[in-house]
Amino acid sequence: MVTASLTSKGQITIPKTVRDTLRLHTGDRIVFIVQGEVEAIMRPATRTVDQVFGRLHKSGQARRTVAEMNQAIARRMQARQS
Repeated sequence: MVTASLTSKGQITIPKTVRDTLRLHTGDRIVFIVQGEVEAIMRPATRTVDQVFGRLHKSGQARRTVAEMNQAIARRMQARQS
């Protein structure tokens, strides 16, 4: 288990092991998902092109238009926020 301390200004330093595991870098955005009153999940909100390249392609899958891809991405992001 990795821990961090909260400052009087409400800030924390994310430990290096966590930053490395989540591939976080200066300027990256992070999403906090609060579950109940005692738990929160931290997820990276930004992705590089290399991290998402090829995620929508599956062998034998029909080609999609950019509009279709944008709609699929919007649906997935909306589902993640729910």
